[in-house]
Amino acid sequence: MLNLYNTLTRQKEEFKPIKPGEVGLYTCGPTVYWFAHIGNMRAYLFEEMLKRVLQYNGYKVKHVMNLTDVGHLTSDEDTGEDKLEKGARRDNKTVWEVADFYAQAFKRDLNLLNFQNPDIWIKATDTVKEQIELIEKLEEKGFAYIIGDGVYFDTSKLPTYGKLWPNKKMDMKAGARVEMAEGKKNLTDFALWKFSPKEGPKRQMEWESPWGVGFPGWHTECVVMSIENLGIPFDIHCGGIDHILIHHTNEIAQAEAAYGKDMCNYWMHGEFLTLKNDEKMAKSAGTVVLVEDIIKRGMNPLAYRYLILTAHYRKKVEFSWEALQAAQTGLDNLYEKVLEFKNAPAEPIYSQKAKDSQQKFLDAINDDLNMPQALAAAWEVVKDKELSKGEKYALLTDFDKVFGLDLDKVETKKEEEVPEEIKKLVDLRGQARQQKNWAESDRIRDQIKTLGYEVEDTPQGQKAKKL
Repeated sequence: MLNLYNTLTRQKEEFKPIKPGEVGLYTCGPTVYWFAHIGNMRAYLFEEMLKRVLQYNGYKVKHVMNLTDVGHLTSDEDTGEDKLEKGARRDNKTVWEVADFYAQAFKRDLNLLNFQNPDIWIKATDTVKEQIELIEKLEEKGFAYIIGDGVYFDTSKLPTYGKLWPNKKMDMKAGARVEMAEGKKNLTDFALWKFSPKEGPKRQMEWESPWGVGFPGWHTECVVMSIENLGIPFDIHCGGIDHILIHHTNEIAQAEAAYGKDMCNYWMHGEFLTLKNDEKMAKSAGTVVLVEDIIKRGMNPLAYRYLILTAHYRKKVEFSWEALQAAQTGLDNLYEKVLEFKNAPAEPIYSQKAKDSQQKFLDAINDDLNMPQALAAAWEVVKDKELSKGEKYALLTDFDKVFGLDLDKVETKKEEEVPEEIKKLVDLRGQARQQKNWAESDRIRDQIKTLGYEVEDTPQGQKAKKL
């Protein structure tokens, strides 16, 4: 039995798909105006691990992820400049070039994190016609009105508005963080279509519509992109917790108003990755870390994936380079054990002890994706004295269908040939240590380091390796 926490009902529920054996999954993708940082990546990894858990349970998953390439303003409350237009001026490129460049960069980073690609990538600009049709439907049903800067959704016309909010009795002002635009009826009303500004730089992305030249609202885009590909209702919609109060609330409102149906049955949200003192990783604050930065430090990007596995998706994770190094150490240790087991005679998961271990893992992932408990189950397998090495390898590579750490690809590292010059210095250092000339030993060690190598003292003697 797979149990998932549903933000809509505020409780864990047994997952029951609309179609037996099949799951429709929509996950909010990036706004492709800049690089996605590892804080953003935490949400995408949670969603991808959900997909892996569904597949592990035997479901056929149809996964749709969007790429927002228009309409996302610098404020989620329909004010400010379009992030893509702003990014185009910053990079001195067209909006289309910016969107394509950062979309490709995003996909490269996902690949480095061993991310299973969605079945369908869809761009907001590919569905503008369908978005206009949705707005027309809302207008016909009396949910839309026009003011100076665009077409807005009248939230007062929908009694269920805000039902995704954590507290049903929340003040209706909770969805607004700025002053109301002139002509806006309610603080929580949101833009369905924005008119192109009459002053300032001319927009590169704009379309004709029944209401005037402009572009679609961010909240309208996801309604169309999900329903067009998955139908209504579909099974699961995911995103970060920052989408609950505004973006996802406004998606639900449009779907219910237009179609008279629930948009989907399960809403799931992942917590933030934070810095020290609960500081949010943010581009505006200059506190971002990219996947590329992990590689530049000589670390495996999958160490970040391992770090994410150590916390439940509904709990915050505090990032530091020390925490990532600890995750790297844990991952390296796991790789070392897997390599040891890999060379043993293969044994399938047949014994009762092995089946019990597999069940423990399944119980963990099916308890609302309890990855820390699942990871603990994997380490119990590593340390279990009753399981054979062949069984351990079979279990760990089976678990990795969810973890995504590439355990089945672990190979023995080839010893790098150390130059003769370095070998001679290592021998001289050894002689200095035998003579207890610690100052000379340290001097030679530093000299070796300046040449790009480091010396480790092991039970088997000195070993030099490239930095």
